[in-house]
Amino acid sequence: MKSLLFTLAALLTAAPVSAAETSYPDLPPPAQVNAALDSNINVITAETNIKLEQSNQRKWQAGNHEFNLRAGSAQRNIANTGQRLKEWDVALERPIRMFGKSGLDDDIGAEGVIRAEYALGDARHEAGRTLLHLWFNWQREQAQTGQWLQQVDILRNQAAMTEKRLLAGDVPKMELNQAQAAVAQAEVSLQQARTRSALAAAELRRQFPALALPQHPGTTEPVPVEHDLDYWKTRFLDDNHQLGMAHAESRIQQLLAQRSRADRMPDPTVGVRYSSEMGGNEKVTGVYLSVPLSYGLRNATAEGANYQAEIAAEHETSIRQQLENDIYSTYTLATGSYAAWRQAHEAAISMRQNADLMTRAYGLGESGLPEVLNARRLALESALAETVAQFDANETHYRLLLDGHQLWSQEQPEAAP
Repeated sequence: MKSLLFTLAALLTAAPVSAAETSYPDLPPPAQVNAALDSNINVITAETNIKLEQSNQRKWQAGNHEFNLRAGSAQRNIANTGQRLKEWDVALERPIRMFGKSGLDDDIGAEGVIRAEYALGDARHEAGRTLLHLWFNWQREQAQTGQWLQQVDILRNQAAMTEKRLLAGDVPKMELNQAQAAVAQAEVSLQQARTRSALAAAELRRQFPALALPQHPGTTEPVPVEHDLDYWKTRFLDDNHQLGMAHAESRIQQLLAQRSRADRMPDPTVGVRYSSEMGGNEKVTGVYLSVPLSYGLRNATAEGANYQAEIAAEHETSIRQQLENDIYSTYTLATGSYAAWRQAHEAAISMRQNADLMTRAYGLGESGLPEVLNARRLALESALAETVAQFDANETHYRLLLDGHQLWSQEQPEAAP
């Protein structure tokens, strides 16, 4: 009773563990995953793109108007006196952003940084998907290599049993040849499996060198998918990087359209000038204002920007529809893969039991070698199918968790204002 109370107290006082912090024995350690994702070339490029957008943000804040210094000199000739008088002038001018353009430029620059931050999250997400796929592809090949190794051992034992029976005069020489041929065929398949496993490991190391591949990777039994499709749809669309990028791009195009409409009213240029005339006898100080006059260019530019904004909004809608289709596909694949594994698991157990019975019957002289070899072949095929189904079920389940932001940390930008 005391031990039960102690256990309950420990459970109540224990800190809750989030899904992102959960450790899965058949996945790489979270620290290695983070290091692998951080060193991915696409993630590094996305991080550099953030710095680029931050630089662009400063450009938008500063504006494209600069001070302009003008200076000139002249000589005045007075015909009736023959005098030649030197004159010069200097002016400092600068266009001024008006009509709310400065605030729009600030918003455009900030939205560009938000888009880049979403792009970083999307790059990490895609790198995580690639890592997950390559990891399970390597695990499949590793497991199948182990199964072929086990099959070779079984067939060698079978051949040794057949040889003993041949020496005892119970079976013909032909059966020993069949047993040895089965061993040779299994050894060929084992070598092919080892080659595939080595290639899968090399590809995983090439793309994610920060991962340390264990000699004996852990495996877990698949578990059914929790929650229904609506739950996962909400998880997928909440803070979705791809959708966030599309929304940020749509927002940028809307701001650019507003900026183009504001540019229909051109920015005035204000300047101050100082001149020395009549050989320095006259000093002139003044201010001036100049305004460019447009005859349709600014209106056409604003119209084009409006169309660009409409295209970006339509693209965002298209991305949302595509994501909803992806959500359904991922969820259906995860649930279907688990059901397929259950069936493959039951079939593998039955075929393995049948093969063991046939082997014992052969040892007692109650069955022939062809029947035993056929039973072993069917048992191996069922075992390989179960292995593939098991890793497929686990991979698709983890893919569902990854897309639902419940597996491995992902960079999330702050929400756009």
